[in-house]
Amino acid sequence: QAFLSCASLEDAKSAALSFAVVLVIIYLLIVGMFQNFTVPILMMIPIPLTLVGIIPGHLMFGAFFTATSMIGVIALAGIMVRNSVLLIDFIEARLKDGLDLKEAVIEAGAVRFLPIALTAGTVVTGSFVMVFDPIFQGLAISLMMGSLLSTVLTVVVIPLAYYLYKLKTQGS
Repeated sequence: QAFLSCASLEDAKSAALSFAVVLVIIYLLIVGMFQNFTVPILMMIPIPLTLVGIIPGHLMFGAFFTATSMIGVIALAGIMVRNSVLLIDFIEARLKDGLDLKEAVIEAGAVRFLPIALTAGTVVTGSFVMVFDPIFQGLAISLMMGSLLSTVLTVVVIPLAYYLYKLKTQGS
């Protein structure tokens, strides 16, 4: 049984192209917001982390990775980047308030965890109703499983990555 199922090769190409366009748009929006070319790359780290939940989720449910699954991946990319923006924006605000980098990073993870977890819970709850629909099952699995695991990873990885980035740039 094949894991990937697309109606045609054209569908797969279209989905991949759409994902690439979305990534570029997300990057450009974050560059505009933070006036920095490196920080947006850090903020996009959670996008591949979603695969940690999406692929095992599809296998666990015995579902094919379909075009609707890819739509879920694209939607989840935006959600996960939003979580990164919340974390890094909070860290930068605390740094401007005069807080030490290490304390700002730890506080960001602690204070922003609840809003990020509530977003993930909302995504999971809202997607659950689609799990049993044969057409939208892939979308639901991508959103649910990708959101669950990548949210936990994001709250740890993004502050750590930003901390290391700031240490490197301040040391130079």
